[in-house]
Amino acid sequence: MKKKKQSGRARKSRKSPKPGFVRTQLRLVVRVAARIFWGLLGIQALLVFVLAFVNPPTNFYMQSESRRLGGVKQDWVAIEDFSGHMGRAVVAAEDANFCQHWGFDLAAIRSVVTSGSGRLRGASTLSQQVAKNVFLWPARSWIRKVLEAETTLMIELFWSKRRIVEVYINVAEFDEGVFGAGAAGPHYFGVKAGDLTLHQAARLAAVLPNPKKRSAVNPSGSTRKRARAIIRGAQTIEADGRDDCFSG
Repeated sequence: MKKKKQSGRARKSRKSPKPGFVRTQLRLVVRVAARIFWGLLGIQALLVFVLAFVNPPTNFYMQSESRRLGGVKQDWVAIEDFSGHMGRAVVAAEDANFCQHWGFDLAAIRSVVTSGSGRLRGASTLSQQVAKNVFLWPARSWIRKVLEAETTLMIELFWSKRRIVEVYINVAEFDEGVFGAGAAGPHYFGVKAGDLTLHQAARLAAVLPNPKKRSAVNPSGSTRKRARAIIRGAQTIEADGRDDCFSG
């Protein structure tokens, strides 16, 4: 009987590890998780840094569209070879205060929040859109929003404003399967990216962010109206110097 009691105590001891052992194991798990986190963050930072100099070959959305359509059109053009109107048009259309913020337009976000619309598209900066288009997947989720914010900060840290505009113009979708203004210029107007007029650049910018339902060559009344507003905006940011950070 005495032997059985000792055996029961031994079994009980094995089932209930000492608090010190549990704390040690928890510290080990935390250390491993921290190393994985910082390792992944380092890899992400390295990738963002490299793409400050190397043009991204593709992204998740382009790959998906290429499989669906049997191919996509993209002709990468350096920013100095673009018509100056193109950069001003997309900035006027998507992020007029681009040169004045560090990746997040807090004034625009505050305006959307106070308006109660709940739609943050108008507050999404070019930097945020580049983070989403180049590095992340299309489906919306809270995880993607967190990664978008983190990646946006890295882009603003490692990239110049000029590089952000260059990448944005080259990866934005301007028609179904047509990515970048280098491909969109010939596709819509039969002209090279360097020959785009302000009117043509504004038409291209006006189809964003919904190029599958808008057309730059056969625009609806609302698209024409938006293009006219973009022309005025592009002229304004050129006149008041809000294009200084990306214009050559």
